[in-house]
Amino acid sequence: MEDILRISNISKHFKTFSLSNINISIKENCITGFLGKNGAGKTTLIKIILGLVHKDEGNIVYFNNPNLKKRDIKDRIGVVLDDGYFYDNLTLNQMKNLVSSTYTNWNEKKYKSYIERFRLDEKQIISSLSKGMKMKYALSLALSHNADLLIMDEPTSGLDPEVRKELMNILNEYIQEDGKSVLFSTHITSDLEQIADEIIIINDGKILEQISKDELIEEYRLIKSNNKILEKLNMNDLKLVNKTNYGFSAITDKYEKLRKEFPEIIVERASLEDIFLARTEVLENETNI
Repeated sequence: MEDILRISNISKHFKTFSLSNINISIKENCITGFLGKNGAGKTTLIKIILGLVHKDEGNIVYFNNPNLKKRDIKDRIGVVLDDGYFYDNLTLNQMKNLVSSTYTNWNEKKYKSYIERFRLDEKQIISSLSKGMKMKYALSLALSHNADLLIMDEPTSGLDPEVRKELMNILNEYIQEDGKSVLFSTHITSDLEQIADEIIIINDGKILEQISKDELIEEYRLIKSNNKILEKLNMNDLKLVNKTNYGFSAITDKYEKLRKEFPEIIVERASLEDIFLARTEVLENETNI
């Protein structure tokens, strides 16, 4: 499985924030979830990938070809951004005419099929669209020039569950085509738990981990028991400890050891959100030492 995008030693320094030595790869036929809290650096890195922000150091290889021209790179990347890039006073059709003129592989037939599928009216003014309809329109544009890499920055933020489910279905369809990949940046872990193949976790401008989603979920467990058991445990083995008068729960990657030592402990599958919070808690605690 080839890398469709390879990022090596990328850094970008601002007055109050820095991306530091970023090394990640996006594989073909893979949905890669880019997970981080707001302000962690997700959007900055995406803008560097898209050429909208200049990197200070490092290298990016697109589509396994270090000599690919900027125009060819642009043609092969589809983009859906949370903050949009539309002129609100234009109609959908007028905006489409502007966007389509910038691509060499624009597919009008495919665009029309998405417009019909999403029940969009091309005569409608963009400013009158709901957030969900704007996302569908942006997706229609992004998928209509035969892009091999779809980059999405917080596409489901503020959307209702029905629209989010529809988006997940489309991404699953898209990724079935040979050579297609998705980089899905979000802080909504439930979306990635449904569809992601790999997870990249970024925190405070640093990559904490890139790992298979299934491997990450298998690495941790949610444990529960009474507070007498909690008093006997090594707190260094536990993250996100939640203690009440009736007992406690915590996230741990030492669950096999703890289950042998304390058979009465209840061990359950941890959610991706719990694991993400536990992993970023580790880094923040280390930073504050």
